[in-house]
Amino acid sequence: MKHLNKLIIVGALLVGFLTQAQDANNPWSLSFGANAVDTRVSAASSLKDQFSNYFNRKENWNAVPSLSYLSVSKYVGDNISFGVTGSVNKMTKFVNKMDANGDYSVINPGDLNYFGVDLNIKYSFMNLIGSKHFDPTANIGGGYTFLEDVSSGTMNAGLGLTYWMSDFVGISVQSNYKHSFDDARMPGVDVPSHMQHFAGITFKFGGTDTDKDGIYDNQDACPEVPGLKQFKGCPDTDGDGIVDASDACPDAAGSVAMNGCPDTDGDGVADKEDACPEVAGLKALKGCPDTDGDGTTDKADKCPNIKGPKENAGCPWPDTDGDSVLDKDDKCPTEKGTVANNGCPEISQATINALDGYAKTILFNTGKASFQKQTLPVLVSIAGILKENPTAKFTISGHTDTVGNAASNMKLSKERAAAVKNFLVTNGVAADRLTSEGFGDTQPADNNTTSKGRTNNRRVEVKYVK
Repeated sequence: MKHLNKLIIVGALLVGFLTQAQDANNPWSLSFGANAVDTRVSAASSLKDQFSNYFNRKENWNAVPSLSYLSVSKYVGDNISFGVTGSVNKMTKFVNKMDANGDYSVINPGDLNYFGVDLNIKYSFMNLIGSKHFDPTANIGGGYTFLEDVSSGTMNAGLGLTYWMSDFVGISVQSNYKHSFDDARMPGVDVPSHMQHFAGITFKFGGTDTDKDGIYDNQDACPEVPGLKQFKGCPDTDGDGIVDASDACPDAAGSVAMNGCPDTDGDGVADKEDACPEVAGLKALKGCPDTDGDGTTDKADKCPNIKGPKENAGCPWPDTDGDSVLDKDDKCPTEKGTVANNGCPEISQATINALDGYAKTILFNTGKASFQKQTLPVLVSIAGILKENPTAKFTISGHTDTVGNAASNMKLSKERAAAVKNFLVTNGVAADRLTSEGFGDTQPADNNTTSKGRTNNRRVEVKYVK
């Protein structure tokens, strides 16, 4: 029963330490195998002699033919692990101190049951030596050793080596010196200082790889999506070297310059934004070409090799009569004219003179804005001249002599000018080409002191506006 109590203590300590860590990826480590106890180290009188028979297994080591130790540790960072080891053995060989002749004797102390519970702090040199397989370690710690009915605390230090056959499984050996605080070297009375050797198999575990991509979650930038090691566990679906999270086109291989998108025609516009993805074009035109450089894409340009405005589908505006006034702006597109006259021919001086002559013969009834009969053919002739020049504009001005008051004369002059305009509009001249105004007696053409002069002042003038 007392041995059972000791096993319970070992089990309790193991369970307690399962809440502690091994390496950053797999923090937990579990080792088990065989152990051997050697008391020669405390029997020798010199350090050199203590280790002279270190490997004398047959003479000095106590071992049982079964699994006899279990160790659990947890990695805490900076190559350091905390752990606990429980071990059992049977003491059948006890090395006595050197006699007067300088010899050691080995006795059976009575098949004493051995139990050990040890806590340790272990430092790994694996990263320092840059090895992927060999893992040399040093450890210090303390524990409690039970030797049949006696027990003692110990201070421990040791060295070990693990050869990792994979990321998870290794073969381990370790030797610890356990210095007893109750060392009278009397079997069955105290626990002597001794060496304890371990050989076994070590398993690392506890790492989490949620997406099963071979990269542990603590190193995986995308722990829930399978990915690649070179991208810290993030996927690159299209294999273009850009992780999906940063790839604007994750399902189509592209370039870094195109943010992961393809550019089939190499024009610097990604296919997904290129209106002409198979023909190199301009960024300003969404990747479409513009051969003539007029700002209209070739596919929308009816004249792709000749510059023209967008308003005319990329073609130049025609100038049928060659007068430098485009047909769209030319009031006389088939008749050469001048820019000043909107593409229509300028009115000749002869025509101007004819208008002036006709205007002088316009006669009104006395004091009224109504025409005398003989004036109607004159007005028709004037209308004909204006219609022959469809874009020219004219002003019609009315004037009187000084007979009568100025207000009446002003009113009459305006009415007579308006009467001429109305006649011309009625006879086919566009109203927007004509303006009328009356000036009364303010702009006399002759002297108002004579009958002839007053006759000359009572007039209507039709003037060409350039």
